[in-house]
Amino acid sequence: MSSETGVLGRNKKRLTAMAAAIVMMSATGSAVQAEEGQGTAENPVTVRIIANEAFANTWQTTLVPEFNKVYPHIEVVFDGVPYPDMLAKMMLDATGTDPEYDAYLIDDPWVPQMAEVGALVDLKGDEIAAITDETYDWDDFSAAPLAAGEWAGVQYAVPVRSNVLLRFYNRTLYAEAGLEEPTPEQTWGEFFADAEKLVRDRDADGKDDVWAISTYFVRESLTPTIWQSILNANGGALLDEDGKPAFATPAGAESLQIHKRLLDYAPPGGLGHGFSESLQAFRQGLVANLFNWGSIYKATAVDSASTTLTPDEVGIQVLPVGSAGAGTHRGIWIAGISSKTDKTEASWTFLQWLTSKEGESVNAALAGSFPARISTLESEPAEPWLAPVYQTLKHAYEVAAEGGMWRIRSPRSDAAQQILADEIARGLAGQVEADEALDIAAEKIERALR
Repeated sequence: MSSETGVLGRNKKRLTAMAAAIVMMSATGSAVQAEEGQGTAENPVTVRIIANEAFANTWQTTLVPEFNKVYPHIEVVFDGVPYPDMLAKMMLDATGTDPEYDAYLIDDPWVPQMAEVGALVDLKGDEIAAITDETYDWDDFSAAPLAAGEWAGVQYAVPVRSNVLLRFYNRTLYAEAGLEEPTPEQTWGEFFADAEKLVRDRDADGKDDVWAISTYFVRESLTPTIWQSILNANGGALLDEDGKPAFATPAGAESLQIHKRLLDYAPPGGLGHGFSESLQAFRQGLVANLFNWGSIYKATAVDSASTTLTPDEVGIQVLPVGSAGAGTHRGIWIAGISSKTDKTEASWTFLQWLTSKEGESVNAALAGSFPARISTLESEPAEPWLAPVYQTLKHAYEVAAEGGMWRIRSPRSDAAQQILADEIARGLAGQVEADEALDIAAEKIERALR
């Protein structure tokens, strides 16, 4: 053997050993990286999420500890932000060079805006599919809640706090007025016939002290959802197939008049009622009906610290029936992962758990949040009070999907909603006629969407 051959042989052996070492290091590194994706005892991972302050603290104190029983090395921190400030803060974070958040909790109409600026990860794309548990069943979600997280054919977010506009009614006040309990088939005409009898002087002092209804009347972004649910129940829509306003019609004006007529049976000062005011009036037993978001059921019918009512006193169902069917309105909180985070796996691990059947059940029982999975709604709930809620949710999801009952979906949806808030409020206050308010809103929204 020549010296050259010997050197080549020795070099070949060294190269082979180095290659093997590199492969081992690579494999070890991958294993460490995968392990660190969900954190370790020595190196936990922290996931920061922006959320509505209305429920951020509750989730932090009740849901995160449950999650950590399964995934102890992922620290989830919720940053509660007032609802009016959320979209602006998320957009700034998503478009900034040094984003603070790994995941975003997003209101129903905001997904298009977030998606258009590239803020969100495709949750059905290859990157997320590779770290998605094989038992995570996308087909198990109800269509209406899941669609809230979709834009332009891409699933950017998943439903974590599903919600719909529902009708709550006080069984005691109906019985005292000598009325049968309403049903999901009750029409608007039948509702107003009952309303005449529900406004009463309960203590016989010569002054009415209980009323038929309270809901959104004040100028705010969610007030138009009441009018829209009536519009949809009468077969109307916000936009036509070309994406142009379609609500400035006789049916639209009639629906706004129905919304305004509710004030005749509301407590004094009802025009100033929004979410909180209407909720307190119902919880105190002052009004027989409340049109509000279903997720307030637990704190309204179950939690004695926040309500005077009990589950036996509170009925729950969809809004009255119009010419085309019952009414409701979708209002889903969905969660998506930041496209700029370096904690994708940990973020998706938490969102997967939260939207799994197990996570949904925990969320419903402890925080009162509504589930989106068909299997969850068809199963026996963790708490008895959830049984009528689940039954109503299944119906409401179907009604919402059939009637397209949600806010305008567009990268300019927030601007459109603010226009509706202004003009619907003017119509309710009697500052303009219903048809004029809708004509002005349609003209402004067409320009905004263009």
